[in-house]
Amino acid sequence: MYIAMNRFKVKHGHEEEFETMWRNRDSYLKDMEGFKDFHLLKGPDRDDHRLYSSHTVWASEEAFMEWTRSQAFRDAHKNAGQNKHMYLEGPHFEGFSSVLAISE
Repeated sequence: MYIAMNRFKVKHGHEEEFETMWRNRDSYLKDMEGFKDFHLLKGPDRDDHRLYSSHTVWASEEAFMEWTRSQAFRDAHKNAGQNKHMYLEGPHFEGFSSVLAISE
């Protein structure tokens, strides 16, 4: 399993706009082989921003890498530059390979 996360520092006053953007966008994730799960996480409120994280779970790092090279990825991110006004800085990517999993 591989988890891909992007952290976003969303300026105060843009939280609702940010969440709506994610709810309404075409992600194309369900069409990708190896895709397992997606979550948009709302984190702590800081002095000048609210922290968010997009969190995708993949069958493997290779499945995630295939996603990043796909036309679906390009289509899903084609308008990302139009949303810079919401952020303090660009997203911060973190990728993790699973070494232990415990489920219900």
